Amino acid sequence: MLFGILCLVLLPFGFASINTTCLPSNEVDALMEIGRKLGKSWNFNEDPCTSGEWAITATNNSIVNNVTCAPRGINCSIVSISLKGQSLVGILPPELVKLRYLENIDLARNLLSGPIPPEWGSMEHILNISVLGNLINGSIPKELGNLTKLTTLIVEDNLMSGRIPEEFGNISSIERLFLDGNYFTGELPPSFANLINLTDFRISSNNFSGKIPDFIGGWTRLRLLMLRSCNLIGELPENISSLVPGDPNLFDFSFNKLNGSIPEGFRDLLNADFIYLTGNLLSGSVPSWILESSNNIDLSYNNFTFERSRVVTCQMQNTNLFASFSKDNMSTSEQVSCLPNVCQNNITSLYINCGGERQSLEDGKKTYEADLAPGSASGFVSVENRWGFSNTGDFDDRISDSYIKRNRSRVLGSNPELYSNARASALSLTYYGFCMHKGSYNVSLHFAEIVFTDDGTYSSLGRRVFDIYIQGKLVEKDFDISQKAGGIGKTYVSSYPVNVTSTLEIRLYYAGKGTTTIPLRGNYGPLISAISVDPNFWVPQEDGSGNGDGVSSGLLAGIVVATVCVIILILGVLWWLCCSKMTDTMDLELSGVTGSFTLRQIKAATNNFDAANKIGEGGFGSVYKGALPNGTLIAVKQLSSKSRQGNREFLNELGVISALQHPHLVKLHGCCIEGNQLLLAYEYMENNSLSNALFGPKEMQLELDWPTRYRICIDIARGLSFLHEESRLKIVHRDIKASNVLLDKDLNAKVSDFGLAKLDEEDNTHIITRVAGTYGYMAPEYAQRGYLTDKADVYSYGIVLLEIVSGMANTADRAKQNHFILLDRAVALKNEGSLMELVDPRLGSDYNIHEVMVVASLALVCTTISPTDRPAMSAVVSMLEGRIVPKEVAVVESISESKVYREKMMKQLLSTDESIPYTDSTTSASTISASTTSASTISASTISAPDLYPVTGVSEYLLKRDNGANESS
Repeated sequence: MLFGILCLVLLPFGFASINTTCLPSNEVDALMEIGRKLGKSWNFNEDPCTSGEWAITATNNSIVNNVTCAPRGINCSIVSISLKGQSLVGILPPELVKLRYLENIDLARNLLSGPIPPEWGSMEHILNISVLGNLINGSIPKELGNLTKLTTLIVEDNLMSGRIPEEFGNISSIERLFLDGNYFTGELPPSFANLINLTDFRISSNNFSGKIPDFIGGWTRLRLLMLRSCNLIGELPENISSLVPGDPNLFDFSFNKLNGSIPEGFRDLLNADFIYLTGNLLSGSVPSWILESSNNIDLSYNNFTFERSRVVTCQMQNTNLFASFSKDNMSTSEQVSCLPNVCQNNITSLYINCGGERQSLEDGKKTYEADLAPGSASGFVSVENRWGFSNTGDFDDRISDSYIKRNRSRVLGSNPELYSNARASALSLTYYGFCMHKGSYNVSLHFAEIVFTDDGTYSSLGRRVFDIYIQGKLVEKDFDISQKAGGIGKTYVSSYPVNVTSTLEIRLYYAGKGTTTIPLRGNYGPLISAISVDPNFWVPQEDGSGNGDGVSSGLLAGIVVATVCVIILILGVLWWLCCSKMTDTMDLELSGVTGSFTLRQIKAATNNFDAANKIGEGGFGSVYKGALPNGTLIAVKQLSSKSRQGNREFLNELGVISALQHPHLVKLHGCCIEGNQLLLAYEYMENNSLSNALFGPKEMQLELDWPTRYRICIDIARGLSFLHEESRLKIVHRDIKASNVLLDKDLNAKVSDFGLAKLDEEDNTHIITRVAGTYGYMAPEYAQRGYLTDKADVYSYGIVLLEIVSGMANTADRAKQNHFILLDRAVALKNEGSLMELVDPRLGSDYNIHEVMVVASLALVCTTISPTDRPAMSAVVSMLEGRIVPKEVAVVESISESKVYREKMMKQLLSTDESIPYTDSTTSASTISASTTSASTISASTISAPDLYPVTGVSEYLLKRDNGANESS
């Protein structure tokens, strides 16, 4: 009453200024600072407690702009701040604690960055906190454990990491705890047993460890449990039966590493809307009560025991048993019992417009069939026993579940009509082609990201990541459509050669990565626009449906056998032509190498090594541009057979790169050893090296915008991660530098020059070896002691990251005798808190501040003195893709620790014969090969592997590059 009287008294004077508000002055000051930190422009000429300008909600609830007051004695106080969906760019303000009576903070779906302030732990009246869908990093402050009245904490879809603090178990009042879509690690704290009031607990898509805690059985009010893709192991908890039956909605244990059988206690969960156990290692018999249940249960992709005594199909009531049984005692048809057992006709091609209408393309030559079945959370759809699909999973927001996504904007690329719709899945989507002729096919998958945006709003934060399997083989790990296509709304077609005996299987698998709530909840998982399957064999007759008429299996078999024989014959001749000449020059064994060329073929490709085709001159010979008869452009590296070093690096290159194939490693097309010629033919990279693009001669530099630079960082990391951890051979490159990163016509980055690569023997923790590499890029433990692990490459990669951010080379300053300018400058700026000053001035202000911080901070972590403190390259890829700022490193200590190393390196550099050519004239980084017993001795005859495109003949190269671009376009 008193508050109302005061406001009536004040009304005649109006609210022309914030000074007339009911808010106390300290809250007004706090509100001003909060607005500044959030990047929110409030109108302080209007009263936040009465003006409509401070309380706006869009009709669809996607945008909320509310500041709410409530009376407090003779004054009023802010009790709620809700600023949703406004794409605010700022940080979380600690000053919120100055609003003494604040109960609600909702900053969902913005572009806010930085950590959660520990000061928030003293907000004694706070009930709800949501920062969903931002760029928040760091860990959860343990101080939040003091919020004893808190009922809701939502930090979904951010970049947070670290362990969940033990103190969080003190918040016994909490009812809704959403930690999904971050990078949290460790086990759930035992203190979580105190959270007995939880009704909704979501921790999906994180990197937790350990088993599902038994104390979850004590959360008797639980109605929704999301443990999807948490990296959990062990058996399902038996005591989950203690949950009191009521109105639970969903229990999701999918995509973990859970084993054992289904506990009897799970029978008490049958009143749940959905139970997901998809993609685990569960075994034993499927309980009868599950087979008889009318509830939605998904057991697909497990290892249950198949019992022929029971009639089991892939869909029992609403229970999905698709591919849920172990293959040990099953026939192919039994493994996926939905598939047809009898084929009336064989097909030789298949075209599906996933989620869309029937489309006729290429002047009617290809007709993509309609795929309009609405789909369901757990089911299988078959189309005329020719093809079908299985879908698993419902999206978090089941009210708006849709398995067909529709594009509302323009798609850039060929055949845009194929990309107007797409089929989506929350967990796993598998397409099958039935009754296909036995043979080799080209399977093309068509993608376009049509849900997220790239307009600089919070919708741009969406990340869609999934895996692709074909015929059960993983062909794409952590596949990101927009990254592959080069942006949102751009088409991308990924093609794979596949051998099929009868059934084709294409599986898109959501492994729990990426965001789940952007632009709205329920947008994640695999998304595919179309599928095309074309035969790689002759088909004499074919009707419009893809059925081959008049093609007997005997004829097809004969064609296939004849084709194989011809291929073997050709390969044998090529091998003989290459290897029969080897004894003329050296005694070598090159079993298992890649394709071979004759000297005549190489001369034809390069126009007899015409000077006009010369694109570089290196320490061991020249590099020429060439063209094969089929139009493929190649770069031919000519090595001197008279040099023992050239022979060694030639063999090393062949032995390493011919055994490795990866999108971010330069492809070796073949070799030629004939007479005194040692020739390597690589794929031609139209945009030369990264070093030339960033800091080469001015006429060779490229305008690399920040998104391109960031993508290059990821490309290099993926290539190195493959070398270190994913390939059959574990390889340490030893000479990672900007000049050994090449750029194709689309500015995709590929690692090149494997002349110094070493096999990383997994039984050994490290190798002591002769030192070879490039000063400024070499890790200290390797440069000084010859101590080699894959962490030496990580150090070199960190230097390259600094060069990408700054546009500067890590040049040695001989005058100061112990400085590599760029790294020292980065360390100094970090310690001064001004790391952003490192950014290349050529970028102006057109760059993503958060991404720059990720790359620059990651560079410093990668270049720490101790190799054990450097991350593995797979972790680097995760941090870059997740845009995670890595944990702080003690860079202050690194200055003093590295001083000795720098002095030793500079002494070696100064003692080097000035006549020794640098491998990279743009960086002026000297290249060495030193004995581990005498690290200060430099061998003038032993330097790093020659760059594929050395820096010579600049004007000639530019002309050839431009001509090549014109030819390729």
